Amino acid sequence: MAGKAQAVKSGDELVQQVKGLATSLGLKVRTQFKVGRRIWGAARKIDIVLVDENTRKMLGVECKFQSVGGTAEEKIPATIQDMAAWPIPGLVVFAGEGFTRNMDDYLTSTGKAVRLDELEPWLRLFFGLPLENNSQD
Repeated sequence: MAGKAQAVKSGDELVQQVKGLATSLGLKVRTQFKVGRRIWGAARKIDIVLVDENTRKMLGVECKFQSVGGTAEEKIPATIQDMAAWPIPGLVVFAGEGFTRNMDDYLTSTGKAVRLDELEPWLRLFFGLPLENNSQD
């Protein structure tokens, strides 16, 4: 199926994967959508805004990639907090081998972040799209 997640090697590739998946699900995609300012005055931009044109339901998506250990994972909790200021629901999609197990567990426990390979069923549930048969029954 078009839009299925593949290994990504950069943040730009992650954005392209998310856009491809969203498009394959029939969602409209906007990138770098400006939505006000941060507390220190910098413009706040959402990486991707997804819209179901039938229901007008919207979702903001921040894409975070980290190939090796580093500071990117330390910034994600602040991103999750920043999403609270958005006028629409938000989600962090993350990929890469550089995230520690603890950060991976923390992110998924928030309910506001998913790994790229878990994004499709999440989007199907959020937007009320037909579900693929992935049950273990």
